[in-house]
Amino acid sequence: MLTSFLSPLRAAQLKVSVKESVRLLAGLRAGLAAGIASTLLLGGCALLPGTEEPPSKKEAEAAGVPVERSYHLVVDAPTGEQRKLLITHLDLARFQHTSQADAITPDELARLANAAPGQAKTLLETEGYFGAQAVISRSEAEDGLPQFDMKVTPGPRTLVTQLQVRAEGELLTLAEAGDPGAKQLLVQLSERWTLPPGEPFRQAAWVSAKNNALARLRAEGYPTGAWLDTEARIDPASQTATLSGTLRSGPRFLLGEMRVEGLSRYNDQAIRNLADFQPGTPYTEKKLLDYQDRLVKLGLFENVSVEIDPNPELAAATPVTVKVREQTMQQTTTGIGYSDRTRLHGTLEHRHRRPFGWEGQAYNKFELGDIRRFWKGELISDPTRNRYRNLLASSVTREKAAGEVTTASSVRAGRSLDTEHIERLIYGELLGNTRKGGVYDEKGILVATFIERAEAISLNYNWVWRDLDSVILPTRGLTSSIQVGAGQAQSNFDDSGPFARVYTRNTLYWPLGKSWYSQVRVEGGRVFAQAQVGMPDALLFRAGGDESVRGYGYRTLGPQKKTALANGRTLITTNALASGRTLFTTSAEIAHPFTQRIPNLWWAAFVDAGDAANKLSELRPALGYGLGLRFRSPVGPLRVDVAYGERIRKARMHLSVGIAF
Repeated sequence: MLTSFLSPLRAAQLKVSVKESVRLLAGLRAGLAAGIASTLLLGGCALLPGTEEPPSKKEAEAAGVPVERSYHLVVDAPTGEQRKLLITHLDLARFQHTSQADAITPDELARLANAAPGQAKTLLETEGYFGAQAVISRSEAEDGLPQFDMKVTPGPRTLVTQLQVRAEGELLTLAEAGDPGAKQLLVQLSERWTLPPGEPFRQAAWVSAKNNALARLRAEGYPTGAWLDTEARIDPASQTATLSGTLRSGPRFLLGEMRVEGLSRYNDQAIRNLADFQPGTPYTEKKLLDYQDRLVKLGLFENVSVEIDPNPELAAATPVTVKVREQTMQQTTTGIGYSDRTRLHGTLEHRHRRPFGWEGQAYNKFELGDIRRFWKGELISDPTRNRYRNLLASSVTREKAAGEVTTASSVRAGRSLDTEHIERLIYGELLGNTRKGGVYDEKGILVATFIERAEAISLNYNWVWRDLDSVILPTRGLTSSIQVGAGQAQSNFDDSGPFARVYTRNTLYWPLGKSWYSQVRVEGGRVFAQAQVGMPDALLFRAGGDESVRGYGYRTLGPQKKTALANGRTLITTNALASGRTLFTTSAEIAHPFTQRIPNLWWAAFVDAGDAANKLSELRPALGYGLGLRFRSPVGPLRVDVAYGERIRKARMHLSVGIAF
């Protein structure tokens, strides 16, 4: 019988600090690599987990450590996993290479060899092989050094056959009284046990399962919970393991008054308005962490931490302490960037967190480049009591694309609400658009120019949903963005009339196993209006570019436009594109790290397709495909793609940083 007790984990106070700004540590990778290399060359206790396989003589010499082989060890085990376990942790394996000054003595070598079978059995027991046998023999190798051959017979592996997790304290009392949360937690402690019946027994998995169960108990309202006892009963004859344990929950904690520390420039009203709990709300770790994330997104604080006092005497109303470190009142940022969409450009951003003493923030951004010139201004209030934020925004954009110059301006007013997974924006917008271009004949000769002006007023609702393992570097999850709007449009080239607009973008991230990753995107949009109603170009669609169809320039895929000249002659404009009322694009990508030594550097292969047209029946998706590099940096993935556009029969390079939702 093997009995294992988990020492109660320290009831630490919940305290998580989140920094709003991300700092790039240039020397981190080199430091980690050096640390790992040093660890591989150092000896340690034979039974300590996590020690890597000892380096070969060649590897050690490459690391600058002079070594000489003192003897040879050959381990014969049925599986590579078993062999790796032994060759990693046996003392006899780790001391094969010893510096000449500290050469191992014959007596010490004999001691290590005699101890090796017992160590091997103990190591295999941690993996569930309780009937293992190990025999070692000594001979002389071809180079004259001693050679030890270990033959391992692990025997059958012990499987978990029974599991019983019990609870004592207020959790059990509440569950027996019919409390739905307590009943659900009791079920979860057993159903989400990470070493369930049918799985091979492993000591590391047993310890991990106990730690996970205790962490769940503490996170779900019982921060002083602890294991009263745990037992793994092993029957070597039947190769079975019976697991049991009793959790002492302690009292269930309810949230009490809020205390705010660290304020000097701003008042605490915004902090209190963002809380989605009141005194008497049952405590959960997730509730406080979500609240902490919302405070960080507020933009007023450099650091935020949310704490409770785990004193059992305060369980009925434990104080919630919010500690903040404030951002400066004003902040200016300048930058230089490059993208497929805008090419080389410079940016200037300014944020004032209390303009004219108003409880809100003012934000301005200027962008200047050869292709795009842009200004955006925004006033956004602190959260109100229902957690909505009021906003007033305006923007002006001048952009060159596909031989045209488009100037767009907008003014919008609305409200926004951000929650853990969902962002909502409701707004009214006044939009103006001017498009200047040329009309060419069949020989490509410019025969006329045109100026199209259009305006629209609309009411809109934008909804973004995210469920990702990481917002910055996702590998699993789904994002969905939906935009709907309706309004009235007018122009100088067509009739006025009502319209409705729908747009959606959905991306699935899914790991395929063995460090393979996939990404699938589907994007679509439609404007519903009479054919003769003129629409602002900003409400219509084009395809092409980094986040659309790679292999084509930004907004270079769309319908051709027929233009009637003054003499009545109709020409097809092959060089000046129009924007369409229907959009569809899709993309599929697989990626894999180049090597496990550099897990953040991936290669990728992808296929994109899409187009914009005036009618769904007129869509003729253009195909683009190619290869790319991905560097997973702390601020998001840096992507370099080379894509071949099948329609234009040309290759194009695309550069981008971050994730588009």
